[in-house]
Amino acid sequence: MKVSTRGEYGMRAMVSLARMYGQGPVPLAAIASDSAVPAAYLEQLMGPLRRAGLVTSTRGAHGGYELARPPAEVRVGEVYRVMEGPIAPMACVSEDSGDEDLCPIIDGCATRAVWIKVRDSIAAALDSTTLADLLDQHAAAAR
Repeated sequence: MKVSTRGEYGMRAMVSLARMYGQGPVPLAAIASDSAVPAAYLEQLMGPLRRAGLVTSTRGAHGGYELARPPAEVRVGEVYRVMEGPIAPMACVSEDSGDEDLCPIIDGCATRAVWIKVRDSIAAALDSTTLADLLDQHAAAAR
């Protein structure tokens, strides 16, 4: 499984917002600077994150974006799925069960079991990690 630029940048932006949590709305330019994500690209990513309820936006001179919930309540898996879609190392084992119809040999496939394990392992890693965990791990590594 390969994470796209969209997924990488979306995660970086959310970590930046987690780092600035509690400071009120953060201007897009500040998020872009902190996360090293181009502002024009970041602007495109904030819409889906807002619609998913992960961030809120405030308009005006003192506006910007902020996490909708505390960093300890935002799972990395939520951000990943907004940016990348369902976890699917192979179409036949996608979290979106409708994709199973794409494989003509799904019922007799000898390799499907390993792809299910891969999907479940990835989901477990992403869903057991919060934005706060990422900040804590980064701070510990920096010591």
